[in-house]
Order: sequence, then C-alpha cells, then structure tokens
Amino acid sequence: MTPIQRRLFHQTVRWLRHAIPSEQGLPLKGSIPAMQRGLPERRRIKDVAKVVAVSSAKGGVGKSTVAANLSLAFARMGYRSGILDTDIFGPSIPTLFNLGGEPRLSSSNLFLPLSNYGVKTMSMGYLVGKDAPIVWRGPMVMKSLEQLLHKVDWGGLDILVLDLPPGTGDTQLSITQTTVLDGSVIVTTPHTLAVNDAVRGINMFRKVNVPLLGLVQNMSLFSCPHCHQDTAVFGSNGRVKEVCNEHAVEFLGDIPLHQNVGDDGQRGKPTVVSEPDSERAQAFMDIAGLVAAKVKL
Repeated sequence: MTPIQRRLFHQTVRWLRHAIPSEQGLPLKGSIPAMQRGLPERRRIKDVAKVVAVSSAKGGVGKSTVAANLSLAFARMGYRSGILDTDIFGPSIPTLFNLGGEPRLSSSNLFLPLSNYGVKTMSMGYLVGKDAPIVWRGPMVMKSLEQLLHKVDWGGLDILVLDLPPGTGDTQLSITQTTVLDGSVIVTTPHTLAVNDAVRGINMFRKVNVPLLGLVQNMSLFSCPHCHQDTAVFGSNGRVKEVCNEHAVEFLGDIPLHQNVGDDGQRGKPTVVSEPDSERAQAFMDIAGLVAAKVKL
C-alpha cells in the first residue's frame, strides 16, 4: 500500500469510528446516528465557480466519453476546466486522459489534480492500482467520495464536470445532497431501455432539486463511409425527443455513432483534441456552448 493509499485508508477508518453507531444502536463518542441527522447541508466545491454533473441512469451509453469531451470543449472555449471522476468502482478518466500515477499533496494536505490537454482531473483510479478491484462497502465508498469532492486543490476553475457513475443509487444521492450543483446533463442512446432509464434520471434530479440542463443523445446515427447512408443502429431517434417534450427538458444535441470516438478515448486523446475540426468534435462544442450559457459561465 502506497503512502497516499494508507492515508486515505486511515482517514476513512477514523471517520467510520465516529460516524457508525455501535452494535447496541448507541452513538459512538457522542456522535448522532446518521438517521437522526436529517439531510446534510450542501457545500460548494472550493475554488470552483460552476459544477455540472453528467449522468446516465443506464451504463454503457458513453457517459464518460461525453463528460470528458465536454470538459475539453470548455477548455477550448477558454474556460479553466476540470473533471472529477466520481465512479469509485469503475473509474474511466485516467484512461480517457492518458494519465496515471499518484497525485501529489499540497501544503494544505489536499490532493493536487493531474492535468492533460489543458484540463485538470481527479479520479480514484489514480489512488489504486490500474487493475486493482475496489472491494469496499458503502461507508468507505461515501467517505472516499467526500474526499474526492472536498479534499482536492483545484487552484481555481471556471467549471468542473462531475462524471457520475451510472444509476440512481447511493453515490448519486450523496453527491446531489451534499454538493451544490449548478446543473445536470443526462446522456442516453436512442435505445428504448436507455431512454426508459433516462426518465428515471430526470425524476431523480428533480426530486433532489438539481437543475436539469438537458439530454444528450449519444450514438444517434451511424453514417456509412461507403454508401454515405445514415442508419439508426439503436432505433429511432424520435423517442428521446418525445421524452424531452413530455418532461419539459431541453434536447441539447446528438453525438453520432462513429468508430473514431471510441478509438480516440481508448488511446487517451478524446475527439475534441484528437480531431478538433471534425463534425463529431463540433457536436461536443455545440453542446458545451449550450451548457455554458445555461449555467451563466
């Protein structure tokens, strides 16, 4: 175990001793059991002007790829941009940004982000081995998440993108209930199963009073390079726009299904920086422009 991993582990253990009630149901060392505390107070992330969460209630829809490209698009627009990978069990940002190694600590004992392509990043993937499984129960996950949210020295950002894990569970609720979010973006594909789960995401953000900026439809159409015909591989695009109309949510835009988008991410150089003049990169730029306007950057 490396020094930073030991530090993270011991801080979590100390927190657990104070936060978890004893087996007899009594608080330890005078703490109040969690169920009696009510909802926690929302805090802003220090030195960050705007925070936008990118979410998907369904896994496998390309949410992390969209989040990474949006953070890069903000940087291209001239903003001080960062991205925080809040997926504790399956971090993607180290791969997408071609980064690795442990982050250093500041003089204030805060994590210093790793940077690439003009974007500051932080991820649990930097704190554990590349292939090491994170086999943690809920309380340790929540404490680690708190440290990622509030123990990072961002050094002043105009906007921070939170790459949320898929679903509508503990991690999403903890973030939305403890952190001030300026807005949320939901990523889906045209497939019926993904769209159905996107509706659950819409309802979750509204239930916790987080502004919903809109929906992004990823992998919308495949344009054949040979016959130049468009094919809706995952079904008709109409369903996503119907959902937007039914739930009064803005449709932010389409990201086409293209091999290069996936390949760019796998080699650690997302589309916005690897193919800045492509239609695919422009799609991300257009969506980032809409988001920036909505959060008043």
